[in-house]
Parts: sequence; structure tokens; C-alpha cells
Amino acid sequence: MQKSCDHIWNEVLDIIRPQINEQSFNTWFVPLKPRTVSDNTISVEIPGKFFSEWLDEHYKNLISSALEDVINQGASIKYVVNSSNGNNGKKEANARARKEEIIPSSAKTKYIKDNLSKFNLRYNFDNFVEGPSNQFAKAVAMVVAEKPGKTKFNPLLIWGGVGLGKTHIAQAIGIHGIENKSLKTVSYVSSKQFTMDFISAIQSKRTKEFSSFYDKVDMLIVDDIEFFIGKESTQEQFFHTFNTLHLKGKQIVLTSDRPPREFSGLDIEERLTSRFQNGLVVDIKAPDLETRVAILKRKAGEEGVNLDSEVALMMATHISKNIRELEGALIRLLAYASMMGQQIDTNLARTVLKDLKVYETKPISIEDIQKMVAGHYDLNENLLRDKTRKQEIVLPRQIAMYLVKEMTNYSLKTTGLHFGGRDHTTVLHAINTVNLMMEQDEQMRETISTLKQKIGYNQL
Repeated sequence: MQKSCDHIWNEVLDIIRPQINEQSFNTWFVPLKPRTVSDNTISVEIPGKFFSEWLDEHYKNLISSALEDVINQGASIKYVVNSSNGNNGKKEANARARKEEIIPSSAKTKYIKDNLSKFNLRYNFDNFVEGPSNQFAKAVAMVVAEKPGKTKFNPLLIWGGVGLGKTHIAQAIGIHGIENKSLKTVSYVSSKQFTMDFISAIQSKRTKEFSSFYDKVDMLIVDDIEFFIGKESTQEQFFHTFNTLHLKGKQIVLTSDRPPREFSGLDIEERLTSRFQNGLVVDIKAPDLETRVAILKRKAGEEGVNLDSEVALMMATHISKNIRELEGALIRLLAYASMMGQQIDTNLARTVLKDLKVYETKPISIEDIQKMVAGHYDLNENLLRDKTRKQEIVLPRQIAMYLVKEMTNYSLKTTGLHFGGRDHTTVLHAINTVNLMMEQDEQMRETISTLKQKIGYNQL
């Protein structure tokens, strides 16, 4: 039976391999191991639960088609998490529990379930990591979700760069509205899909049905409205849909990669732009370092992994502008650790970041270290090179010398020259002093670790 199972799975892989790139195949299919075949269902072992979620999201149809070709119509796959992978069992239970919390119970009406099927259920307010860059946007979004169409925030337009969470927060409004307010119809659509559906309606001479559908929704969420640029007929249709819903007091939520004032001159009708600004316009900025660390730790926790703070800090330092890229790097790190059976640490994270071409080591200079240490202790960096023997200067100077030894290839003599012409014995004494303090004082160990991370910020 095992041989038959292996044979079947190899045939499935032979069908899949030519249809995706080699890196994706090696990352997501090579680690899978066939276990059993029973009743047209093949059981496949996976390194972690996130594998099944990724495969379902990106390759479900491809896998199903290959299975049907090899086995027969209606063949299916069952993923089994490798029990030796630590707390995967707990992770799977937690993931299942989260889904049960999100998905409405059978007692709720069918239209709620139908509405939720169009949303990514992970994009809810509970999973949205709040920080200074998005705090106001989230607060406004929650007000709108609680009282759709009954606030002055209508329309609500959320704008910001790619991958900063606009879609997440827009969908969270819809999900909350469905689950807690039982709105009959919440329509979430990208502006591209709205345009394509409208073109299809024109071709099939069903524009009245198209208009009627959108005119009846209780909440309309349109993602990436910048796609309307240059599409006059679509803008005209959307203008009438917007007006109809607004007059009825229905909530409208929009997202864009730019504020409405920048639509001027981009073939967006002025009357439509003025409608966009008629309610509230809020922006989401790139998250700060602390928020990026929190996002990584939250996402890792959802996969049952307790991500070390040092690893999260390294990743968040080198991926600073795009949350989507940050999450992609985390998925790759988790996949790599599972496949290679390695512990997740800074060395592994560095390897993954280099593979993604977001980590390029540059030499650290003595001046870099002096500047960072002086800043940490709120000193003028010239004091580290001065002849003063004041204790408040001596210790930071010794720490800076220690870090030069740890983080660079400079000789003791060269190091001394950069610290006011001191000789190599003074530098060696400083290094030994800091080493001894680290052995005896946990606070000193934490200080050195913090400074290493800070200095590492300049390595991109």
C-alpha cells in the first residue's frame, strides 16, 4: 500500500512540477510525504499547518486537477501535520478555534454566511496589529463598522502605500458589520473587478441588472479606486452607484494608494473626486519598528511559533516599508526551518533575508560604532576620542572598543588610533573589562545586545 501511495504521489508531482517555477515547487511540494491512500483520498504529511493553508490558497485547483488525473474524478487530499514538529498540534487546535470564532454559527441566517464567503476571514480587527502609523485609521474604521451609514465618516476613504494594511482594515469593517450588525448585503469588490463586471454587463446588455445589484447593498467596499483612472464609462456608472447609496444612507468604504487631491489631472472626474472627499479621508503610513516586530510575532503566533524577539527585530529592521513583504519573509523562514529541521535563530533569519535579497551586509566602521554608542548614552561622540577620564565617558568608550573588537576586523592598534591615539594595551584592557562585566551583570549583557542590534540597523 505504501509503495502504491508513493507511486501515486510521484505521478501527481510529475503533473504539478512543469506548471510552477522550480523554487515554489522545492519550497512547497518537495517537503510533502505521502502516507496512505484510501477511498480516493491520499493522506500527505506536511511539516506544519501553515503548509496546508498556503497550498489551499495558492495551489488548491492545481492539486485537485492532478489528483483527478492520477486517481479519478472526485479524488481529494488530506494533510497531516508531522507530529514531531513541536507544538504543531496546539497550533492546529488554535487555528481551528480561531476559525470557529470567526465563522458564524449555523443559527445565523444564510445571507450572513454568503456575505462572509467573499472575505478573507483573517482580515478582522482582532488580527490587525495597531501602531502609531495606523491607530487613527483603525479607530475610525471600528466606529464605521459599529454604526455603518450613521456617522459623518461616509464615505470613508483609506489611503496608503502598497502592503500597509488598507485591504485588511477595509475587509475588517465588512466582516464586523456582517457578524455583529447582520447587514443584509455587504459587497466587497476591487475597482478592477467592478470595471470588468461593468464591461461584461455592457456586452451582455444587462447594465440595468448590474446597477440594480449595487444599488441594493447595505455597505459597499471598493478596493484600489485608483484603477478607475482613465475609465470614463466606469466612472460614470460608479458615480451613480455612489450617489444612490449615499442618498439612502448606506455606508461606502474606499481604499486608494493616494489621497483624492492627487487624482486631479489623472482622468478622474472632478465631481467623483469631490464625492471621495465628502466624508473622511484617513491615511495609513509605513509601520514603525516596534509595530513591525509586533506584526511578526503575532503572525508567527498564529502559526504556533513563539518567534524570538531578536529574530523578529532583525527581520523588522531590514524590511521596513511593506507588511506584505514582511509576512512573506516570515512564511519563508517558517517553511525553511520546517524543511531543514533547523532552529529559528538570527543566523537562519539572515540566510532567509539574503535569499530574498533584503539583507546585504556592509562593513561596519569604527565611526558607526562610536556614533551609535554615543547616541545611546546621550554623549557627543567626540568625547569618546577625548583624553578625559570621567567615569561617565570611560565606560561608554570601553563598550565602544569592545564592540569594535566583536563586530569588525580592525586590529587593536588601529582601534586605539580611532579613540584618541590610545595604545593597544588600553584597548585590550577595555575589552577585558567589558567581558568581565558581562559575566557578572545581566544588565550589561542586555546593553551590549541592544547596541549590537542598533549598530546592525546600518547594515542594509
